[in-house]
Amino acid sequence: QVQLVESGGGLVQPGGSLRLSCAASGSALSIYVLGWYRQGPGKQRELAAVITKGVSGNDADSVKGRFTISRDNTKNTVCLQRNSLKNEDTAVYYCNAMRGLPVLDYWGQGTQVTVSS
Repeated sequence: QVQLVESGGGLVQPGGSLRLSCAASGSALSIYVLGWYRQGPGKQRELAAVITKGVSGNDADSVKGRFTISRDNTKNTVCLQRNSLKNEDTAVYYCNAMRGLPVLDYWGQGTQVTVSS
C-alpha cells in the first residue's frame, strides 16, 4: 500500500506562487501514473496535472498551461508548481498515484491552499 503525504499548502497572496510536494512511502512511485487534483469550495474535484514518466509532465487539458508537474522517482516525490495564483485557485490539493493491471488508486490527505489578500 502506498502512503502519500502532501505539503506546502497555506495562505498565498494573489499573484504569488504555489509549490506543493507529495512524498510517498510503501512502494516505488516509478510504477505509477502520478497526478495532482484539487477541489475548490462548492466545486467538484478536478485534475490539475498528470505525469506518466520522466521528470516532468503536463497540465490536464482543462487547465493546460497553468500548472507544472514533476517527479523524482529516486526520492519518491511528485511536485506541483504554479505562478501568478488567483483567488479561484483556492482549493484542497490532493496527490494521487494510479496504476493498472492490477488497478490501484491511492490518495493523500490533501493540503489546503488559500489565495487571498
